[in-house]
Amino acid sequence: MTIPNGSRTRPAKPRVLVVDDQLPMAETLADGLAERGFDATPMDSSREAAKVVQDFDVLVTDLRMPELDGIGLLDVSKRQDPGRPVIVMTAFSAVDSAIDSIRRGAYHYLTKPFKVDELALFLERALDELKLRRETVSLRRALKERFSVSAFVAESEAMRAVSDLVHRVADTAVPVLVVGETGTGKGLVARALHSNGARAGAPFVTVNCATLPEHLLESELFGHTRGAFTGATTDRVGLFEAANGGTVFLDEIGELSPGLQAKLLDVLERSVVRAVGANRERPVDARVVAATHRNLRDSVTEGRFREDLLYRLDVVTIQIPPLRQRREDVPALVEHFLRESFARHPGSRIQRFSPDAMRRLVEYGWPGNVRELEHYVERTVLLGKNSVVEVEDLPPAMTRNGEIDIDFGASVLPLRELQRRYVVWAYERLGFRKLVTAERLGIDDKTLARWLSREPAETTGT
Repeated sequence: MTIPNGSRTRPAKPRVLVVDDQLPMAETLADGLAERGFDATPMDSSREAAKVVQDFDVLVTDLRMPELDGIGLLDVSKRQDPGRPVIVMTAFSAVDSAIDSIRRGAYHYLTKPFKVDELALFLERALDELKLRRETVSLRRALKERFSVSAFVAESEAMRAVSDLVHRVADTAVPVLVVGETGTGKGLVARALHSNGARAGAPFVTVNCATLPEHLLESELFGHTRGAFTGATTDRVGLFEAANGGTVFLDEIGELSPGLQAKLLDVLERSVVRAVGANRERPVDARVVAATHRNLRDSVTEGRFREDLLYRLDVVTIQIPPLRQRREDVPALVEHFLRESFARHPGSRIQRFSPDAMRRLVEYGWPGNVRELEHYVERTVLLGKNSVVEVEDLPPAMTRNGEIDIDFGASVLPLRELQRRYVVWAYERLGFRKLVTAERLGIDDKTLARWLSREPAETTGT
């Protein structure tokens, strides 16, 4: 119903069916609920009520009625809509029957006599919980659709193979190792493994192993007891226990310290955790999905990663190719990110990329992979001035056709200085991202830091 004078539409009142074989009782309750904002309908025939209960949000019913008792009416309501709240009314002498109604799915029971305010309070609680449950179901459905295997943008044969592998192993409980460069979508694959399997309704928790110091990460993963260390004022449940029945996603697993690698191996082998400061273990049931941009076999050779842990994690490996190796995915990804950005920024002037601009996007190397592409598209949607993005609107890095523009000067440089300048150039070219730069140069982050911190060498002429 629309209110005159430009007022907003009133929200629909909750529809309540009140059933009691004593019609005056049903009418009194219905009138009282109407005064408190409900759309209440009284009925004295339970059989007639069974025919119309599907039209109501909540059922309030007496237990003892001659035609169809309250338990029978409850069963009818639950068969039609298991989520519909049912509140039963009973005399004190029939409390046992009321308790039985709770076992059969009633939300609550009230013993006569009771106040209408009490009934209204439980109706409001029941409706709030129903709304929350429906929102949760809707959110889970949306998440499942977003992270479903079918939602992958996979025009290339390589990504279709990734999609197929995710589909085949999603419903298993085996550990999965997701490998790929930074920004390729390892987190998306991990979420898809969870959302498309039997654990989809349970928690999905994620932790980046590179962002926390060892003692904090241990507490985050396994929990701690009160007094286990300075600042531990209460017991805390770790992520493995919080994810019980679901999935733990360990991002950047290659950065895990040797001590925590040993504890993780124990969790994988025995399915138990011991909180920091605890003297007993607790069973856990959580699937582990791990991700890394590193070559863990090289890390094993270098003594930085346990070989036995790698064997436990590497039951199934999903290798995500970098975007430069699946360029046919770029146009579809651009269209996908455009749609998402338009939804977030409906006032944008941008409508599309011209064919020449799209060709440059396909040819560009995308050192930051899909994440870089996503951020670029959103930035273009936000800041673009014209409806069509042309080549001249693209960043210079996308229009240089790959030439290297390092300034060598007029002198012949020592090889060490040449190498230093190349490292600096690569660091700038890759958006000042140290992990990505080290990975593309084939060096570790410590070596990269040394090169970036070196003073320029003296140049020598010839």
